[in-house]
Amino acid sequence: MPSLGLVTLVVRDYDEAIAFYCDAVGFELLQDTRIDDGKRWVVVAPRGARESAILLARAVTGEQTDRIGDQTGGRVGWFLNTDAFDRDYARMRAAGVVFEEAPRSEPYGTVAVFRDLYGNRWDLIQLNGGAGSPGRVADRP
Repeated sequence: MPSLGLVTLVVRDYDEAIAFYCDAVGFELLQDTRIDDGKRWVVVAPRGARESAILLARAVTGEQTDRIGDQTGGRVGWFLNTDAFDRDYARMRAAGVVFEEAPRSEPYGTVAVFRDLYGNRWDLIQLNGGAGSPGRVADRP
């Protein structure tokens, strides 16, 4: 059965993106391979993630640079599932992650929108159904 492997996130600088996603958000660096003088294959993912990960791709054209921070037209584009919302919310805030709102309860779970270092919008979300909820598409609103 196919699964979603990588999703590309266009970034300004590899090292600053690695620092944000690994240090502030809590992801792990899965791969950082130099391809040539200016290009690297950089993959990060939430700790323990088994299928999907993010390819951090440094912008190299003006068109790509224009998309940094607004890759989804201002909508939330990424959903970071957690099994311990309060723990991860507090840790991320302490690490300097900027949340747009206080946590809120929705019929599907607890959620708060945060921005990455470029302004892309993310949901930190704990889905109803208890710890370890897989967060499959079918489980989402």
